[in-house]
Amino acid sequence: MKVLQVLPGLNSGGVEKGTLEIAHALVQAGHDSSVLSAGGRLVKPLVEGGSRHITWDIGKKSLLMLLQVRKIRKWVSQEQFDVIHVRSRMPAWVIWLAWRKMSPTNRPRLISTMHGLHSVNRYSEIMTCGERVITVSKSVEQYIKHSYPRTDPTKLRLIYRGIDPKEFPYGYQAETEWKKSLFEQYPSLENSLIVTLPGRMTRLKGHIGFIEIISNLKKSGLNVKGLVIGGEDPKRKGYAEEVYQSVAEHQLNDDIIFAGHRSDMKELYAISNVILSLSTKPESFGRTVLEPLSMGVPVVGYNHGGVGEILTALFPEGSAELNNVQQVQAKVTAILQGHNKPVTKNNLFLLSEMKNKTLALYEEIINEKRSLQA
Repeated sequence: MKVLQVLPGLNSGGVEKGTLEIAHALVQAGHDSSVLSAGGRLVKPLVEGGSRHITWDIGKKSLLMLLQVRKIRKWVSQEQFDVIHVRSRMPAWVIWLAWRKMSPTNRPRLISTMHGLHSVNRYSEIMTCGERVITVSKSVEQYIKHSYPRTDPTKLRLIYRGIDPKEFPYGYQAETEWKKSLFEQYPSLENSLIVTLPGRMTRLKGHIGFIEIISNLKKSGLNVKGLVIGGEDPKRKGYAEEVYQSVAEHQLNDDIIFAGHRSDMKELYAISNVILSLSTKPESFGRTVLEPLSMGVPVVGYNHGGVGEILTALFPEGSAELNNVQQVQAKVTAILQGHNKPVTKNNLFLLSEMKNKTLALYEEIINEKRSLQA
């Protein structure tokens, strides 16, 4: 198979990570893997892994991108890909406009993945353009059926995102040297119960509720520290200031630590007693819920979107009603007092399953075309 994946850039993020994972799976299986994007720091590992990268910026939200359509059509015709897999809205528009004017007998098969629960409009509807549409959770599947009723439901394919259990092994313990270094940086974390909230500093991630929970846990007599992992959003400085102000008002300056962006998530999960997921907007998946649960670290989160699906499957005791801060607090208290630990190992949201099902879908759609031509 000759497969092209298309996305805006290759810097960081779940979509980018998934693109590299599928590229790697294609190469490992002996197929031809290409990725088209504006570039970024992940190009190096992509190319080193045996894929080709085409630097072509078609991801900016500008009508000027439509000037690329004819060039893209000509290039795609020359390359003779078997499958084009689009993963983001603006590139999907450019690719689709180019693809639809190509001869149905000669053009590649088109697949799209709906990675997010976007605002409902014509611009976002392009992510249903594929001849097959991958949904990364049942929540995304329902979102498409409800928001875009014109989409043929028979072309939807549920393929959960997945992780490698070896990357987040069950029962993992952080190295002594790593812990020593962290506790030197943040002395108050040592010998404390640690409740962690991963996620960039945006209002939807629920930092204000997190502060309230930590405050109440401390008032109940528990020796708790709150750990926020994730940097400030440059576009939302005002929100970050609001969060810091709330910490000061609750007199928690010594009890809530803002660690910023970190690359040592496995270790941070391992030293945490509980991980929280307090997003008020449903997420399409929920990697920061799945990763700690894979390690056996308890997670408490709101029961909606992909997060709710993961908790229901792996740790239903951690599932709380949306925006019910008191219920979250009660569940966290129970865990900190030694009750309710995850025992079910992750056997549903596996990277190997995601790779196998995606490649099988590529093969299915190519074979369908061949049988029609025959």
